[in-house]
Amino acid sequence: MKIADIQFYSFNPGRRNLEVVRVESDNGYYGWGEIGLTSRDRAVGGAISHFRDFLIGQDPRRIGRIWQETYRSQYFEGGRVLTSAMAAIDIALHDLVAKSLGVPVYQLLGGKQREFVPCFVTTNARNLDDLLEEVKGLVADGWECIRTLVWGLWETEGQVFSPRESVAITAEWHTAVREAVGPGPVIGPDYHHRLSVAEAASYCQRMPPGTIDFLEEPIRDETPAAYAVLRSMTDIPFAIGEEFSSKWQFAPYIEQGLTNFARLDICNVGGFTEAMKVAGWCETHYIDLMPHNPLGPVCTAASVQLGAAVPNWAWLEDRTVDLGRLYSDEIFPVQPKLDGTWYPVLDTPGLGVEIDLDVIKEIPSRQAETPHTVRPDGSVTNF
Repeated sequence: MKIADIQFYSFNPGRRNLEVVRVESDNGYYGWGEIGLTSRDRAVGGAISHFRDFLIGQDPRRIGRIWQETYRSQYFEGGRVLTSAMAAIDIALHDLVAKSLGVPVYQLLGGKQREFVPCFVTTNARNLDDLLEEVKGLVADGWECIRTLVWGLWETEGQVFSPRESVAITAEWHTAVREAVGPGPVIGPDYHHRLSVAEAASYCQRMPPGTIDFLEEPIRDETPAAYAVLRSMTDIPFAIGEEFSSKWQFAPYIEQGLTNFARLDICNVGGFTEAMKVAGWCETHYIDLMPHNPLGPVCTAASVQLGAAVPNWAWLEDRTVDLGRLYSDEIFPVQPKLDGTWYPVLDTPGLGVEIDLDVIKEIPSRQAETPHTVRPDGSVTNF
């Protein structure tokens, strides 16, 4: 069996582009993958084109070797653009090979650890009253883990974010949420790496102990030492890792105990090949995976297969509420379906997702630039 073709498709089903890769073999099998770096997809598409040039004719079953060749073949190893392209190809290869064997992808990863993959949900409320009502409703619906938005993170006039104002208001919100729902539900906010160390510490210190169970991405991750300083100022568990593009980026966060939940993104980190290594490393430090899953059904399907195969699992991010309406059965005639608050682990061969090629060829690509966020003084801050 040899790789006959690698195709890259970009299409916009309603909110932003989805970018998928289809790898075909010379004996009629194919597999789907998805890229994670959606805001710079033209660069990733170019990388896939480079990889295609030397992958055509190779054995698609040599997945680990292909990973090494795509990572190391250009002298300048890695980087988010390349590992996002590698991830899509790696996921597609696992899908193709599993289909050729008539087994789900998780059988290639060591078999099934669980019968279903637990998920967490994210709130959409923009004020305290709506937030309290939404969280109470989610708890009533059976959600164990709820991630909340923070004040001022989205849809502010002129994309202005005021960190100190957000810290003060959000701390009040979460104190009220905990009082409203009691000690049972797992509650945590996502600060989208918009705070400084001092601002993040101030937020953590404004709430009674036990108010939140995790804090996601409070500061930028380029400097692990900064997270070590923040760790010394609070005992709240951190959920970090959605931006990491390799096991090497995860290394200091795992080894130094800087992350307590690994927010691995299988479509950015390099696919199943790299994700399984990160998962094993996390297991040695008793860290559970809590994967990032903000894309389309291919990413969800891959994440579910990963969740089926690894022992150290917390929750998968699920975006069915706000994104599911975009991914119709016409486009994705086979795709994972949420059952309550989890995804069942099925025995469908491959990933368990299919895309109607004729349909997506008719859906245009429409580039949507990520918002450029500023602080009140006009200086640039993170999205």
